[in-house]
Amino acid sequence: MQRIDVVFYREGRYWVAQALNVDISSFGDTIDEARAAIDEALEFHFEDSPDHASTTRSAPRMRV
Repeated sequence: MQRIDVVFYREGRYWVAQALNVDISSFGDTIDEARAAIDEALEFHFEDSPDHASTTRSAPRMRV
């Protein structure tokens, strides 16, 4: 399982979640929304990876 480092920061009125190991980011009105959005974006990104078939959640493990 791959570990993905994610940072969260404010940009204007939004919270941005930026994955550092892959070129993926997302945002939300709250940090919780940004966390859910980046989780979903990572899920879509890795859904075709071989590790994904053996898990029910995202293949990568998010470290915040």
